[in-house]
Amino acid sequence: MVEVSDGASCADALKEGLSGKRFKAAIACKAGDTLLDLTAPVPTTAETLTLTPVTADTPEGLGLIRHSAAHVMAAAVKKLFPAAKVTIGPSIENGFYYDFDVETPFSPDQFEAIEAEMQRIIDAAVPFERMDISKADAVKLFNDMGEPYKVELIEGLEDGTITLYRNGDFVDLCRGPHIPNAGFVKAFKLLSVAGAYWRGDEKNRMLSRIYGTAFADAKSLKDYLKQLEEAKRRDHRKLGRELGLFTFFENVAPGMVFWLPKGMLLRTILEDFLRREHIKRGYQLVQGPQVLRRELWEQSGHYANYRENMYFTEIEGDMYGIKPMNCVSHMLIYNAHLRSYRELPQRYFELGVVHRHEKSGVLHGLLRVRQFTQDDAHIICAPEQLEDEIIGVIALVRDLMALFGFQYRVVISTKPAKAIGSDEAWELATNALIKAVERANLSYTINAGDGAFYGPKIDVKVTDAIGREWQLSTIQCDFTLPERFELEYVGQDGERHRPVMVHRAILGSLERFIGVLTEHYAGAFPTWLAPVQAKILTVTDAQNAFAEEACEALMKQGIRAEVDTRNEKLGFKVREAQLAKIPYILVVGDKEVEARSVNVRLRTGENLGVKSLDEVAALVQEDCAEPFKRGGMSYRFS
Repeated sequence: MVEVSDGASCADALKEGLSGKRFKAAIACKAGDTLLDLTAPVPTTAETLTLTPVTADTPEGLGLIRHSAAHVMAAAVKKLFPAAKVTIGPSIENGFYYDFDVETPFSPDQFEAIEAEMQRIIDAAVPFERMDISKADAVKLFNDMGEPYKVELIEGLEDGTITLYRNGDFVDLCRGPHIPNAGFVKAFKLLSVAGAYWRGDEKNRMLSRIYGTAFADAKSLKDYLKQLEEAKRRDHRKLGRELGLFTFFENVAPGMVFWLPKGMLLRTILEDFLRREHIKRGYQLVQGPQVLRRELWEQSGHYANYRENMYFTEIEGDMYGIKPMNCVSHMLIYNAHLRSYRELPQRYFELGVVHRHEKSGVLHGLLRVRQFTQDDAHIICAPEQLEDEIIGVIALVRDLMALFGFQYRVVISTKPAKAIGSDEAWELATNALIKAVERANLSYTINAGDGAFYGPKIDVKVTDAIGREWQLSTIQCDFTLPERFELEYVGQDGERHRPVMVHRAILGSLERFIGVLTEHYAGAFPTWLAPVQAKILTVTDAQNAFAEEACEALMKQGIRAEVDTRNEKLGFKVREAQLAKIPYILVVGDKEVEARSVNVRLRTGENLGVKSLDEVAALVQEDCAEPFKRGGMSYRFS
């Protein structure tokens, strides 16, 4: 324990309690759950207080570095472009951004100059200084600086003390904390520019947003930039065009996918597998309508809590909501007649098309769309069945993540500020999720306040082949909607009881999942899912007849095969097949025709030599079956 004098700073306290090396590594400190500047006075709210150092190599420290880097970038922009108006600049996952109001949007061509000015500020180790002033003084200060956006933000705050931070000549509205000085930004890079509406409202002025990133050391930055380059190579939008999977026509249907033949075949295979697997696991296939009366969405709570994300239409004077999710229809299906406890659980599965209003600025290929298909299911069960049902869903998650080769982690999200239902129901639902995860021997973290408005949830975050994290599966526990829709079952006692409902989607949406999968595999889909599994290439026209015959023979054995009989050089055709990510490339020359065989090459370039058509079919089929062994499943599309 270290005793400090009244008015001592956090830095003073840490210096007394840490070695010189550890103290030099500190960029901020933590009192309980509160982050503080090193220059902040030691809190006096308790007789004893534990202060811990925050270093650059921690998630909290990295967040502070990135937040401070955003301020440094804004200072550099104001130095180089004095007419620019500053708005907001937070740290985000993997980096930071700052929005500016400028007559001409920024371009990457200006990054070099901005980075040079940032480096000058960093080299000078310009300190971050906290300023606490009155609201009136803050308004006057930013008015005098000609910063109307800051004035608008301040005027929206409650009366009282306003916190600002100064970094050299640049002053910003900010709660803090910050690193001691700009010199702690050891490695940074500006990445891209984009447009963004002020406060996310399309009615407001379009701003120019500069994205950047910062790390605690140069090696981490280098590794991240390398990952970004690899991500560009794997970009599903680029691969979707090259592989003929999908396209968009933003002028007529923004955020809505047009599936091309090969993409639609891939999607169909995935859908077929999902339906069959769910039937094996005791789910019933159902389907609800696309539009339902507004009154139903009012009853569910969606109209009050979710209508900004919904589309509405009028039919014969009545207002209808286009469904953003499938749960309402599934509850109506359950209520088609009174159920007995012997009929529970009811597991309903639907590949349901839903529509949600996403702002145009956030639309992003398959990853963020307005129309998508959920692999949606709702399990309606007795309360005592709940944990076992969640365990069953977790088992399906495990099998599917293993099938696609994803590592994953589990997050449990609890009651948000905007929610329906009693505290008691929320506690029961949250405890059920926690107990089920613990029974499944899965580690988890708590994400407080991020549950759905009707119930807590388990989110499964997967890591792809290049280390990026994606949100896929979700399992939500709901005591509230069964109450609102008066779901009942007759128990063993002959009395009516209220069931509980589990909302779950394993892949999330087919569109987003295919986007993630495309990047995960870099377009080289596993053989069982590949739209074309084998392509037969001829050396000359003399082999065309046998090539067509071979293709037909393979297709009869359930192999998705094509023929390339174009009058092109063999090397050219092989290269094109490799670029198309086709798993098996089958070459036919005169010798192969004579032996009624093909020369087998893989898309990786490996040559397996000459094989009969039956051997090729067996090879492809074994390749298709292999991934399913990890989850003890089986599947064949034919």
